[in-house]
Amino acid sequence: MVSRMARRRRALFPPVSWTSPEGVIAVGGRPDPATLLEAYPRGIFPWPHEGMPLLWFCPDPRFVLLPAQAHIPRSLRKTMRRGAYEVRTDTVFAEVMRGCSTVHRPGQDGTWITPEMLAGYTALHRQGFAHSIETWQDGELVGGLYGVSLGAAFYGESMFARAPDASKVAFATLLANLLHWRFELVDCQNNTGHLARFGAEDWPRDRFLTALEHALRAPTRHGPWAFEIGPSEAAGCP
Repeated sequence: MVSRMARRRRALFPPVSWTSPEGVIAVGGRPDPATLLEAYPRGIFPWPHEGMPLLWFCPDPRFVLLPAQAHIPRSLRKTMRRGAYEVRTDTVFAEVMRGCSTVHRPGQDGTWITPEMLAGYTALHRQGFAHSIETWQDGELVGGLYGVSLGAAFYGESMFARAPDASKVAFATLLANLLHWRFELVDCQNNTGHLARFGAEDWPRDRFLTALEHALRAPTRHGPWAFEIGPSEAAGCP
């Protein structure tokens, strides 16, 4: 029997075969928690563009990182071992999103983290599905990232840094804990050199969706999260 949730997902979003060459699968709606929880299990995420209704994407190829195969660069390991940064989780989620909204990205004017996006993901965070990984130095937030967690999948959304390697330390510490918790994949969405250095690769969308379906069979680790492995220990992970 098809579940009620599955019926709602089909009503909200069309089949993946309808995706445009640019990766757009749907237009309109709001990034409220209910819609986000319909989208992410299908490999769909929102990406606002100025002057347009909200666009929802399911690109092909998909940029994916397997925690079990992640690579932490040697120079970053040294930074983590020095203990210059503290990594916390889920203490200032909205501040992390605001930090990400200030990052300049080549080819983008302004930010895609709109007030509507901030409200939707903050509400999803309160429900325990969205998480912030935060880098602190001398009591000040200097970097971090946020994303969505369902089953054994983590969907990375954005990161920022106000100090050298701050976002990288957060991400490497996240990877060590995801591996410890037996997460199967990190959805990095689109190809970036920054994440490629950690071992992320382009996958055909069908391969990603098959792996995602398997990862979603695991129970979801609801927030607030508390890491069991800190930066110094994470630096020693394979």
